[in-house]
Order: sequence, then C-alpha cells, then structure tokens
Amino acid sequence: MLDLKQQDWTVDQSASLTPQLYRILRERIISADLMPGSRISEAEIASSYSLSRQPVREAFIKLAEDGLLEVRPQRGTYVRKISAAAVTDVRFVREAIEADIVRLVAEQADSALVKELQAQIREQQELPETEASRFMTLDERFHRTLAEAAGKAYAWKVIEQVKGQMDRVRYLSALQFPKRDLVAQHTEIVKAIAEHDPDGAATAMRAHLRKILTDLPAMAVARPDFFETAT
Repeated sequence: MLDLKQQDWTVDQSASLTPQLYRILRERIISADLMPGSRISEAEIASSYSLSRQPVREAFIKLAEDGLLEVRPQRGTYVRKISAAAVTDVRFVREAIEADIVRLVAEQADSALVKELQAQIREQQELPETEASRFMTLDERFHRTLAEAAGKAYAWKVIEQVKGQMDRVRYLSALQFPKRDLVAQHTEIVKAIAEHDPDGAATAMRAHLRKILTDLPAMAVARPDFFETAT
C-alpha cells in the first residue's frame, strides 16, 4: 500500500449505496490501497462494508467499464494494472477540453474568480510535500473551479468519468516528484487568466497536462508491477 492519507471510506447506510461504494473503491484503486493485479471478490467487499452483494456487483460493473477492474471468467475479478495507452488517450482528451475551458475563463474572468484561484494556489503552496493525497484533492478542486467558471460543469463530469487511469499515475507522481512544479504550472495558468490572455492560458494548461507524458515512463520504470506493459 502506498503511503497516502486515507480518505473517508465509510458507507452511510441511509444513503444510496452503489454510488458510495463506487466512489470508495475507485479511490482505493487510484491510491493503490487496492493494489494493481490483486483479486477482489463481491462477497469480501460486501462483508467488509456490511452490505448485500447487489450494490457491490453494480459498483464492480461500473469500475470495469471505467477500466479499473477486470472480470476474468471462471477466475474472478482483479484490479487492472495501469494501461499506459489509456493514460495517454485520456490526457489527450483532457488537454483538448481544458485548454478550451481556460481560454473561455481568461476571456471573461472577473476579480472575484482570480482572487479565488490565487487563494487556492496559496493553499497548494503551503501544503507539506508529504501530503500527496491532500494535494491531489486541491488539484482536483482547482481544475473543477475552472470548468465551473467557464460554465462547463458537464465537461468536467465527462473528464471525471474517464480519467481514472490518469489519476493513478498522478497519485504515483505526487509521491515521487515535488509538487512545486505543478503549483508553478497552476500559477502560470492563473497569471494568464488574470491578464485576460486566452492564448497564454491555453498554452499554460497544455504544458501542465503534458507533464504526465514525462512522469509516465518514469513511473513505469520505478513501479513496473503497477503497469500492464513498460512505457
């Protein structure tokens, strides 16, 4: 298990169970609490969360659709290893969407939004290097804030649905590489937005999201057991 601060992985029995369990298992896979290649069973998960097997089965189906679980007939269900090809495909999609998002934001940003983004940057800067999980939460908030500011909340939901494999590499990167580079990239994005520079904002976002193209091969070499094939 990686040294990440555990999120809230408890189930509220009074709320809808499948979405909760899906979120929990997704987070556990992304943070490698459930290790790549490991076998998991509906019965064990149901027992550990005091649930029936139905919501577990439904969560498994969705996670398999996301490419995070693999169902092997007659053999069981396994946490999929990270697909380098899937990561690069999702990065391509994210770049296309988020570059246009920040372009829109830069065209229409007001002082209140800029102050909010700058406050988020300061919070990221103040976070200790050891708080990898917390930094990923702040990074997620930063990108979601941009999408909502552009009036593209649905586009962010689309990204969330497909970026599971990419998030796994980003968690590994957050543990191995200093966060200051990512914060500096966020700062460049906000600077361009504050200056109402759509081209500059789009360029900064593209550079930010392309960092994973450098991190991915390094991660595949450092943790080959996490990946389907070497990158």
